[in-house]
Amino acid sequence: MLTRLGKPEEVAALMAGIGVRARAAARPLAVADAERKQAALVAMADAIRSHESEILEANAIDLKNGEEAGLSAAFMDRLKLTSGLIRDMADGVRVIAGLRDPIGDVIAEWDRPNGLHIERVRTPLGVIGVIYESRPNVTADAGALCLKAGNPVILRGGSDSLNSSAAIHACLVEGLRAAKLPVEAIQLVPTTDRAAVGEMLKGLNNNLDVIVPRGGRSLVERVQKEARVPVFAHLEGICHVYVDKSARLDMAVKIAVNAKMRRTGVCGSAETLLVDRAVAGTHLVPILDALTAAGCEIRATEEVRAAFPKAVPAIDADWTTEYLDAIISVKLVDGVGEAIEHIETFSSHHTEAIIADDANAVERFFNGIDSAILLHNASTQFADGGEFGMGAEIGIATGKMHARGPVGVEQLTSFKYRVRGSGQVRP
Repeated sequence: MLTRLGKPEEVAALMAGIGVRARAAARPLAVADAERKQAALVAMADAIRSHESEILEANAIDLKNGEEAGLSAAFMDRLKLTSGLIRDMADGVRVIAGLRDPIGDVIAEWDRPNGLHIERVRTPLGVIGVIYESRPNVTADAGALCLKAGNPVILRGGSDSLNSSAAIHACLVEGLRAAKLPVEAIQLVPTTDRAAVGEMLKGLNNNLDVIVPRGGRSLVERVQKEARVPVFAHLEGICHVYVDKSARLDMAVKIAVNAKMRRTGVCGSAETLLVDRAVAGTHLVPILDALTAAGCEIRATEEVRAAFPKAVPAIDADWTTEYLDAIISVKLVDGVGEAIEHIETFSSHHTEAIIADDANAVERFFNGIDSAILLHNASTQFADGGEFGMGAEIGIATGKMHARGPVGVEQLTSFKYRVRGSGQVRP
């Protein structure tokens, strides 16, 4: 239920209570067996399907509010739910339920000369805060993933999707109750007050261990700047597709169009197309024709515009812009070396793809680019935890500490050491 608060101290008190309850849920969740967590997740998936009409009704309210507020088409696309998307959401939770429980896994083990046996073992990460905008499905994804990894989670959805998120959250609570797990294990912040985010960034009196922001640049920048707890995040998804001279034209056309146009508002959508100058005469125009036919605006260098006059002139800012719209910047390059140089200069280190049949070019591309996800002969839109077999993801992390790439169940764990001896003392 939406809580209306008038004073900063009221928000602080509300969030402090949420933090205390999440920390209290951490212990029973950490020791819950795999079967109980699985039962909760299956019940959640069933509840999402059975309450589809309520979720769609709540989403209709959010969509109406979004239209009245003049939200962009890309934002509305991320906000909109359909019967198919709700089915996919439930299926994703069910996939997570079927994943192997990571808690207690022995990651590595070895023996020391003194007879000590040492094991590194997976443990829950702790209380996780997820701050997200527009995408109500994140409520289910984040709640399910954190539960599977034994972590309580505090969800702070965007004000534009609060009704949808609340309807989905109710299904998650139904699943927790069915499995007799603490309902405080998955909490949704019930206020749109921005001060609630500030309280999360402070760490909720040391009751929050990690924050995962999932949204636009301004949100992620604020979290990275102000957070007093560790952050898993990517600032933006400036993703590239490089068409090598060894690429098959039909494959290049198909992948380029899908990478840009399947869903323009996702972080794995391609924003820049690089084409090997050696095949500009055969590959460039067919690819750009297909993109244009799909409704994409082309922003290009003068060299590209000479072959494709319908393109808009590109400016410097285009190479560093995450459009999240039906727009792509295009440039010709001298082979894989210049493609790597351009990507390493302008990429946000999220996802890059090479279309090529030359194995040497692929290996050079893979070895030369330091992004979280690299693809060969596949669309950048596969940058998704569900497509990686993780059931879902909380987000794509582009940092290098702890988690990188899709943040799924295993990425939401830490580890401890178990050392077994037979009476050893240290001299």
